[in-house]
Amino acid sequence: MMKQKGNTPKIKVGITHGDFNGISYEIIIKTLMDNRLLDMFTPVIYGSSKIASYYRKTLNFHDMNFNLVKKAEYANSKRTNIINCYEEEVKIEIGKQTNIAGELAFLALEKAVEDINKKEINVLVTAPINKKNIQSEKFNFSGHTDYLANKYNTNDHLMIMVSDKLRIGILTGHIPVKEIANTITEDMILKKIRIMHKSLQMDFGIRKPKIAVLGLNPHAGDKGVIGSEEIEIITPAIQQANNEKILAFGPFPADGFFGSSQYISYDGILAMYHDQGMLPFKSFAFDYGVNFTAGLPIVRTSPAHGTAFDIAGKNIASPNSFRQAIYTAVDIFNKRNQFDELNKNPLPINPPVQKQEYRKPEYQTPEKPAENNTPLPE
Repeated sequence: MMKQKGNTPKIKVGITHGDFNGISYEIIIKTLMDNRLLDMFTPVIYGSSKIASYYRKTLNFHDMNFNLVKKAEYANSKRTNIINCYEEEVKIEIGKQTNIAGELAFLALEKAVEDINKKEINVLVTAPINKKNIQSEKFNFSGHTDYLANKYNTNDHLMIMVSDKLRIGILTGHIPVKEIANTITEDMILKKIRIMHKSLQMDFGIRKPKIAVLGLNPHAGDKGVIGSEEIEIITPAIQQANNEKILAFGPFPADGFFGSSQYISYDGILAMYHDQGMLPFKSFAFDYGVNFTAGLPIVRTSPAHGTAFDIAGKNIASPNSFRQAIYTAVDIFNKRNQFDELNKNPLPINPPVQKQEYRKPEYQTPEKPAENNTPLPE
């Protein structure tokens, strides 16, 4: 993470507080207590100053102070800012799932999305929500990713888990295991390969990314012995991607692919279902992993863990993943700006010069001189 240079305005990072009965405020406060981060970006928390103060006192974070603002445009670039999305008193029940926590998680998310659409913040970092208590008439989704995809009216999105060593896209996301095989299609796989390819170029600055595609069945179907999806669905999608000049490879058996460290050779990996990608990712990068939603018009990241009700309020939660989520959001925002700048005024492609048809030169044969019959002088 680089400090902003010169007169370049600092990026405003919008942070939604998620489920306040979990570890959200603990990891937010632990991250932003390091004042050096304020040289890199301006944090704007969407939540409740009363709840923040409660956790500050309960967890003995006495050196942490919040700057209360009405709007993100008034944020102080040298302070940790907070916007009240709810003014009333609220009962805090640490480690418990409550309806009010779900309601406030949604209010914070809704307000942050409203502000990023108005460009009052630049990126969105979402603290973990509880997927059950946030459900309502306004939020009927399996998580942040589906909510944001619906908000921006796009099906061309992909959840990518990001760390310093891995970028794993999840094809089918949060659906029951019994529905996976019937959900996967050639068009779906090809679409997700395209999204990952574009994201690796635009969001991560990789000019010619290499993408590994995992198989669905054990041993990637073993040439049809264990399943036919690899032959009938996955391989044709990879071949079509290759026809489009995308460097996609596979399908690879997931166990051997990760067990042999083969994953190191690829810029991105497309897993067929949630646990196929999440299990190796969290094994390798649980403490520093980041959830990034590719394909959206905005930059959104989240830590790679949940609400962690079991350790909430104990002051033992690690802020590393949340901190990395902020770093990743800022880096992607900068990469997108660089990509847009480089592609803003592309040089026109001149039509190829037409080759002249080679025609053998026509030489005029000189006439044979007349014979001179004059005798030589004696």
